[in-house]
Amino acid sequence: MSLPKAMMPTTWILALRFLKERRFQSALIILGVTAGVAVVLTITELMGGLQGNLVARVLGVQAHIVVKPAEDDTRLVRDRDENVSIAARVEKRAQRLRSIDQWESALPLLERAPGVVATAPVVQGAGFAVRGAASRPVVLFGVEAERYLRVIHFDRFIVSGQFRVAANDSVVGIELAKDLGASIGDRIRITTAEGGNDTISIAGIFDVGSRDLNRRWIFASQRMAQSLLNLQGGITNIDLAVADIFESERIARSIANSAGLTVESWMATNTQTLAAFANQNMTTRVIRGFVVIIVALGIASVLVVSVVQKQKEIGILRAMGASSQSIMRIFLIQGGIVGIAGAIARSALGALIVYALSRSLRNVNGSALFAPEFAFSTFASAIGLALAVGVLAAVAPARRASLLDPVAAIRG
Repeated sequence: MSLPKAMMPTTWILALRFLKERRFQSALIILGVTAGVAVVLTITELMGGLQGNLVARVLGVQAHIVVKPAEDDTRLVRDRDENVSIAARVEKRAQRLRSIDQWESALPLLERAPGVVATAPVVQGAGFAVRGAASRPVVLFGVEAERYLRVIHFDRFIVSGQFRVAANDSVVGIELAKDLGASIGDRIRITTAEGGNDTISIAGIFDVGSRDLNRRWIFASQRMAQSLLNLQGGITNIDLAVADIFESERIARSIANSAGLTVESWMATNTQTLAAFANQNMTTRVIRGFVVIIVALGIASVLVVSVVQKQKEIGILRAMGASSQSIMRIFLIQGGIVGIAGAIARSALGALIVYALSRSLRNVNGSALFAPEFAFSTFASAIGLALAVGVLAAVAPARRASLLDPVAAIRG
């Protein structure tokens, strides 16, 4: 609802009148601001949505932090050579399958670590899945279902059956089930290099969207995995979930310094993904910067033309006693009005574009590639930015108008 003219300052009345008299020019620049800032909103939301989707896919099958046994120390190996009687070299010890030392006492400490929200002990090792004449190499995970699902919500990938790993029940990938010709309720034999040999029953089949993982991963009960991998009572790693995924590396370093264990965060194991995020963010900022500059130049050019067109009116106002500050405020107000009007229009246009993209861009399985999230702060900051750009773009034309000589302006 607009204020009555009697209640509006004179500078506001004149600013609105100047905009109304140049309806076509005003409409063009508002459309330019709308299109330009809509591009900024669309790119920002699209990049944020795509990055969020990629992070969700990466962390959908991976813990935020993985704690493993400390690596063995290196050793000095001496070899006999034809030319040299004795040669020495430093060699790392073979990384055999080992349990975390005193993991039962380490688990409560990890649970109380700042930023950690869930922990899950895991037994992990290699083996073979055999059914009939078919045999496939697999990676066996021994987990406690309730704990593990608090760290990684793996039950969302179940396409048949359920995530049940009690007793002899297990969960296998959809590609492995196809390779072995197995389905829910069928039994397969698991053998390991540690001498383990046992039969498991398929209680669930999952599909994580990766053929390699679907073909290799098997989840079984922790006790069965310990038996198969000859790690009675032991675990090979502790998976952690944290409240802020982008604090994972800092938390991992803190745990490593205090616990003396090998600690890896998802950020350390996915450096290429994070580098891609950084490059995308930089590209987005560059595009946003150029759009803001273009919008500012458009507003400034229109107001410069307005100063030239309204030169006589400005001279008359100055002759009637209007101060140079009042003249400057008239054009600054015009710049602010254009910026806000364009920002409001662009918010609606940008939201419509992002919504349309979220409906049309799909994953391979047909699910939405990203879900649009429109926070109030996003729109508020955009409107504030548009207002600031409009006012700053109007500074030069406003200053030029305020410095006009009244007599010369009226004669010109």
